[in-house]
Amino acid sequence: MNLFFNKKKENDPKAAIIKLRETREMLEKREKHLQAKIDNELVIARESATKNKQRALTALKRKRMLEAQLEKISGSLMSVEGQAMAIESANVNLETFKTMQQASEAMKAMHKDINIDKIDQTIDDIREHTDRANEIAEVISRPDALGFAELDEDELNAELEELEQEELDKQLLSAERAPVTLPQVPAGAVRAQQPISPLHQANAHADEDDELNELRESMGMLA
Repeated sequence: MNLFFNKKKENDPKAAIIKLRETREMLEKREKHLQAKIDNELVIARESATKNKQRALTALKRKRMLEAQLEKISGSLMSVEGQAMAIESANVNLETFKTMQQASEAMKAMHKDINIDKIDQTIDDIREHTDRANEIAEVISRPDALGFAELDEDELNAELEELEQEELDKQLLSAERAPVTLPQVPAGAVRAQQPISPLHQANAHADEDDELNELRESMGMLA
């Protein structure tokens, strides 16, 4: 008895749809994780392009392998989504079929003399289960099996050169924008080094002459 109910539960479309949704969420999380790792490897390659070429090349290789994994996960995700849509469509068809069957039974009860070969065998068994759920969603979308493609060293070196040039351009741009600072000179030293203008010298001599005349006048009065 338990085996019968377990089998029924395994074949339950709703349970299958829930399981597919859980699988889809897991694949989406895996996609985000791989994308984050790819972005991190690209940052390492950029930072190492002009400092450590071997480290940069290793980072680029890891990035390529992670991209291949990401592509494979994306294909699996498409398959799961296609399968979920196919099951949902089949479940809708099943519910529709049940409704139509119930309606057919009701019509039989109302029109016992009407047969028409069981309404053309319930519309040819709903067009043979809607052409078997559109041939099981075109064989579950047929994603290509992905493997790790051989890495092209020339492409890696070309990408490394691009990163290296970008880094050099950034350094040159930073050097051009750097502000030029001049050494500060004490204000007193500047004033001390300024030349005395002729007008200032003339005024100084005039003051001295005035003082000398006043002195002579005062001496004359005393005499």
